[in-house]
Amino acid sequence: MHPDEMGLGVRRFFTEGSWSDLRSRLISAVVLGVLVLLLVFAGGWWFRILCCATGFIVFDEWTRITRARRLRPHFTFGRRVFYLSLILFACGFDLAALAVFFAGTGFLAFIDRSERKADWLVGGLFYAGAATFPPALLRGDDLPGLLTIGFLVTVVWSTDIFAYFTGRSLGGPKLLPMVSPKKTMSGALGGLVAAIALGSLFAYGAGNVAGPLIVVLAAVLSVAGQAGDLYESWIKRRFGVKDSGRLIPGHGGLMDRIDALIVATTVAWLVGMFVAGFASPAAGLFPI
Repeated sequence: MHPDEMGLGVRRFFTEGSWSDLRSRLISAVVLGVLVLLLVFAGGWWFRILCCATGFIVFDEWTRITRARRLRPHFTFGRRVFYLSLILFACGFDLAALAVFFAGTGFLAFIDRSERKADWLVGGLFYAGAATFPPALLRGDDLPGLLTIGFLVTVVWSTDIFAYFTGRSLGGPKLLPMVSPKKTMSGALGGLVAAIALGSLFAYGAGNVAGPLIVVLAAVLSVAGQAGDLYESWIKRRFGVKDSGRLIPGHGGLMDRIDALIVATTVAWLVGMFVAGFASPAAGLFPI
């Protein structure tokens, strides 16, 4: 093939409709990624504030998508409970924050048990809580927390990136066309393989033994992340919304960018607590 023809083919490949948003996606991913990685490395209070801000934005986007904010006074009560828990959590009162959060959300679900009008509001509170508490509690300010978050980011981002490229390149049968028409089985498998490979490589580089347990954990978190992505797609389709917001160019809202990370981090937190307890969940995943 003539070099000019080859260049034309490459140019056409990257300007087709399925790749038209690649540039804005990459720029947004790099900018957001650098900021997140800096705060992850800092840990402690800085990362906790990031998690609280994330929960605040996720709750706002969720209630806009599901129109849950129209349900007053339930929405007013739920919002105040969540904001109070965020303040307590930002100040380091972990148990008090979780107590307020679960007590308030449970009370809201209890008083609405007959009418079931606040189901989406309660679901939004739990979803925003999952975006706030598990990542901060996993990270803490020690080395196991840093390695755990690094492992999570590696698994989730490699799943997302390789699923995108593999799905666009290979195509094939759709994964769940009724939920997300663009996602393919080849993309899901490509993301899973990449997550296992890069997650194991990260664990090995971090001094952990990249054995069967790490492989299983990477696979579970990759599948959990993809399930979280599909779940948000289902919610948006359910309410006829294309994006959760316009916060991030090329990605829509914050939920559009971290939907997989929310679910994967929550799963990792639960596994870590089961192994090592509430005080040090990251040590159950990356013991040092």
